[in-house]
Amino acid sequence: MMQRKKVAFIGAGNMAFAIISGLIKSGYPSELVIACNKSNQARRDELKNMGVTVNLSNRQAVEQADVIILAVKPQVMAEVCAEFANVDFSHKWVLSVAAGISVTRLENLLPTAKNIIRSMPNTPSLIGEGLSGLFAKKSVDPTACEFTESLLSSVGKCYWVESEDKLNQIIAITGSSPAYFFRFMEAMQQSAVQMGFSEQDARFLVQSVALGASKMVVENPDIPLSTLRENVTSKGGTTAQALSVFEQHNLSEIVNQAMHAAIKRAEEMEKQL
Repeated sequence: MMQRKKVAFIGAGNMAFAIISGLIKSGYPSELVIACNKSNQARRDELKNMGVTVNLSNRQAVEQADVIILAVKPQVMAEVCAEFANVDFSHKWVLSVAAGISVTRLENLLPTAKNIIRSMPNTPSLIGEGLSGLFAKKSVDPTACEFTESLLSSVGKCYWVESEDKLNQIIAITGSSPAYFFRFMEAMQQSAVQMGFSEQDARFLVQSVALGASKMVVENPDIPLSTLRENVTSKGGTTAQALSVFEQHNLSEIVNQAMHAAIKRAEEMEKQL
């Protein structure tokens, strides 16, 4: 069973809200959750109705909490941390879900923090189907790692990496990648509309087949993706003809270049922030 700690979310945007919702749905006591969001009254009201404490300042929340979730935009992380930089973090656990902010940078912003974990959740977390990449230094309390994994498991699956630079690769593979699939589906929808289908019908057809294909992958873990593809592809048939166009345009290399572009940008962001 997950430990019962007082958890403060500094920033309560969509990702934080998804995690809070998942936590409470999984049975975590709402009275142990604090959420700080200065700019969105509607979100605060929604959280308050869930039993979450929403009327504390960032500093008050951090002082009261055992676990602090930093869920603000990377560009304002330094400014936000300055509000509670002189709070004693030596017995607190810190989880950052901000891209581009390294553990070393967080240690500089919060000098007394000894247990800092970085996570890269992705947007399917909003519907409980997320995948969160996680990194912690070997010096971090294993109990903090266990708690963090339990917390993020409420919105999906977790995957630990051994080195922090791997998080940038995780961003390309799982963080940014939902957009790759959306873009491919968007292109299929556009093509179907050009064929004469309504936009609504085209979307229905494309999303239905995407869901079915994904389920086939998930429910057949021992079958290679290449075999699943081959099982749909009759020699000289329609599927083979369509796939040959992808091969002519070197789809694999396009995807590879796109993923490395995402990694490069993540690395650039770390240097800028």
